[in-house]
Amino acid sequence: MSPKLIVLDPDLQRLQQEGYEVEVQNGHVLVHSVPYVNAQRKVLRGIVVTNLNGNVGKLGKPGDHQVWFVGEYPCRHTGMPIEAIRHSSQAIQLWPGFEAQHRFSNKPFGANGYPDYYSKMKNYISIISNEAKKIDPDVTPCTFRVIVSTDGDSVFRYWDTASSRANIMTVSAKLAMDKIAIVGLGGTGSYVLDLVAKAPVREIHLYDGDKFIQHNAFRAPGAASIETLEDQPFKVTYFARIYGAMRTGIFPYEEYITESNISVLEGFDFVFLCVDKGEVRKLIGNFLRLNGIPFVDVGMELVIVSEENCLIGTCRATLSTLDKSDHFERHAPQGSDNGNDLYGTNIQVADMNALNAALAVIKWKQVCGFYQDIVKAHHTTYSINSHSLTRDEMTGKVDSIS
Repeated sequence: MSPKLIVLDPDLQRLQQEGYEVEVQNGHVLVHSVPYVNAQRKVLRGIVVTNLNGNVGKLGKPGDHQVWFVGEYPCRHTGMPIEAIRHSSQAIQLWPGFEAQHRFSNKPFGANGYPDYYSKMKNYISIISNEAKKIDPDVTPCTFRVIVSTDGDSVFRYWDTASSRANIMTVSAKLAMDKIAIVGLGGTGSYVLDLVAKAPVREIHLYDGDKFIQHNAFRAPGAASIETLEDQPFKVTYFARIYGAMRTGIFPYEEYITESNISVLEGFDFVFLCVDKGEVRKLIGNFLRLNGIPFVDVGMELVIVSEENCLIGTCRATLSTLDKSDHFERHAPQGSDNGNDLYGTNIQVADMNALNAALAVIKWKQVCGFYQDIVKAHHTTYSINSHSLTRDEMTGKVDSIS
């Protein structure tokens, strides 16, 4: 499939119409072929880059006044560096495969930042290229070469400006696994999808044979309509439709994982195991460990304290990796009585579901290297009444943590 074309914002169209080589890529604006002078008084061409801050089709005011530059440090026509715009000179990877060498800072005089991206980019380009013109009057940044911007191979239907604005595109790229699965789209599994869908995973495969009915609506992200509940779609179909509005690569399977079809899990890079039946957890957990597939299993236990008319309980996230998986039986209930009877009544504890999902997704992100993981805990629990988090089954440098 051909990459989708990106329609430029009016501010960027204005730059392009004036002849600048404008490109939008990975949530950033690039203006190519900007002439500048290096320390040897040679006229070269570089790239001015800034991150995008607004919405598709309406960028509005830039989030800051700084830009990056790809090339040698720009100098005046005399060969002296243009110190007035210098912020820092250090190679930084803005996204995988693209590196800038310098950061510039030049606030507009007497104004509260740049009013738009046109003004911002034009200002930096003028400062740099005007020095080149003093050496070669014919040189210009307006080459009228048109670069067609596309969304490349992004899984998102619109820009991930949260990552580009925070300059963590290369960190986010660590989450771009080819293929993960979520088995069980109940209370916790649906929140796992909510979090994982916002990461650049190529393919997210969903497995669940249940239908989405009224009680599910009270422990799932979002708000289902009456019409949706009347239709009773399969959970996987319902959630794939919702998150398909934001991204591609979501594949729903209206079926349970059983002995007869468990081989479909072969070849996954990671699996989120979000089931509430011990026998199913045992079947899938054993298969994944046998096939060397890392996974995180989630679970919850709740009890009513009759004397105080309130709930207590715990939720857990148990990680299994190639380095450590022998603890799985000790922490993940695998019998017909999994100690989860109250939760099995479809009790509405969406907050605990969301927390349980968050613990699992944080562990996955640590496995990916997105978050630092010093102790490498393979088992985490949260207890309601003591409001405490515990870690266990660690393979990292436990002594280095006070």
